[in-house]
Amino acid sequence: MSQKDKSEAPDDAKDVEDTAQVEGEIETAAEADAVLAGDPDVETLAAELEAARADAEKYRDQAVRAAAEMENIRKRSQRDVEAAKKFAIEKFATELLGVRDSLELGLKAAEDNAGDFDKLKEGMDMTQRMLASSMEKVGIEAINPEGETFDPEFHEAVSTQPTDELPANSVAAVMQKGYTLNGRVLRAAMVTVAKPADKG
Repeated sequence: MSQKDKSEAPDDAKDVEDTAQVEGEIETAAEADAVLAGDPDVETLAAELEAARADAEKYRDQAVRAAAEMENIRKRSQRDVEAAKKFAIEKFATELLGVRDSLELGLKAAEDNAGDFDKLKEGMDMTQRMLASSMEKVGIEAINPEGETFDPEFHEAVSTQPTDELPANSVAAVMQKGYTLNGRVLRAAMVTVAKPADKG
């Protein structure tokens, strides 16, 4: 190879390298042009992004509305609970108004008819019946277990009574009635419990 050939070889290599660089720049420029010209893939992604943003806004709005509704429900429930506490005995109180009226009329009649115990007793009987009826209407029932088997859930034993007339562990006498409210004990009945009489 002549000296001249040797000196031209590097120029050929440089030309090849320059050509490759130019081709690479052309490809990059072509990609850029494609983006600017509206590459279908980019347009699709842009549309999907816009749709996703719209969905996100819709769900955010729904979440805000749901949170506001939950807060309204919480406040309404709190008001209902407060009203229930405040007016829980309204029905019973209304029933008791008639009983109070009857008692007041009875007291006035007793003052006007001093010594007429029959009328006073009649008025008290009527008032007692009204009170019992009012209590039953709201679920209050009396516990009057005389003669029944002693039940510690509903009865409170205050004494025992030796007897052969009643079975052992039965209620011989009721000293004070008990009451339940819809099955729950308000006050246990105070009772005397029978026990076998001493043999001797």
